[in-house]
Amino acid sequence: MATSIIDKTEYITKINKSLDLIRPYLQADGGDVELVELTDDFIVKVRLKGSCSDCKMKIQTLKLGIERTIKRSVPEVKYIEEVV
Repeated sequence: MATSIIDKTEYITKINKSLDLIRPYLQADGGDVELVELTDDFIVKVRLKGSCSDCKMKIQTLKLGIERTIKRSVPEVKYIEEVV
């Protein structure tokens, strides 16, 4: 599913708004998340920062927190991938 640059920008805006919803919870524990890329295949690449980057619960944070929140507003997203 190829998207145009305009469409991709709209998706990125929605993804960033979703991250803004979950960010306070991450920051409360000394962490944060940064959107790195939305691929043409609708894979979202994020970087966990601060205490989230080496937390033993980061897989749950990625899947149950970040991915679930993003997919509510952008159901086209296939999955979330962490990049270092």
